[in-house]
Amino acid sequence: MRSKIVAGNWKMNNDQAETSTLIDALKAQGDFGTTRVIIAPSFVHLAQAVTLAADSGIEVAAQNMHEATSGAYTGEVSPAMLSSVGIQTVILGHSERRAYFGENDATLAKKVTNALDHDMDVVFCFGEELEDRKSDNHFNVVKSQIANALFALPAASWSKIVLAYEPVWAIGTGETASPEQAQEMHAFIRGLVQDQYDAALADDVSILYGGSVKPGNAQEIFSKQDVDGGLIGGAALSAADFTTIIKSI
Repeated sequence: MRSKIVAGNWKMNNDQAETSTLIDALKAQGDFGTTRVIIAPSFVHLAQAVTLAADSGIEVAAQNMHEATSGAYTGEVSPAMLSSVGIQTVILGHSERRAYFGENDATLAKKVTNALDHDMDVVFCFGEELEDRKSDNHFNVVKSQIANALFALPAASWSKIVLAYEPVWAIGTGETASPEQAQEMHAFIRGLVQDQYDAALADDVSILYGGSVKPGNAQEIFSKQDVDGGLIGGAALSAADFTTIIKSI
């Protein structure tokens, strides 16, 4: 059975003290039950976050990593480096990485393979721009992003993959896909995986929604059959809001 997951992407926010305060506040909320809770602080605070979150049930993930295992890549971080400080999960393909840093399907396919080679879990992000949605090309864009980066993987690798659908037009804009739009796309995604592999594998893959999820809309979005949780941005920076979202599942 696929997991229910709520992941918080902190992006370029929180200094050392703020990281500690937020993790402590989340820990004080108590048991989150069977929901898999993930937070993704900045690189420089990952080791600290792993220590602070130990034995709390809160997982710590990285926001990115390089496609190479080592080498002359100034400013980059390898999967082995992440593993060495206790990180077992990495977010790859986020729309901001694609838009601001030129990451494409070919690069992301290499990153995914490198992460899996180091026994890491991958939260793989994808989604359409507003013009894709308006031109009714959103299904083709999503299919291409998933197929190009993931469909060369053997079926066994999918136990380490979590999918995160991000309608880019609904990130940081105040716009949110309706629960019905989210369900429509998530069902389409699950169908793509089924067509490429099989129904059992598709049914086991968790698919998260990542487009301006807030305490006020989380429960309705999460109630949809093929929405298995959320990849949360701004609301993850508030312990109260993030906890409300987690409990909404």
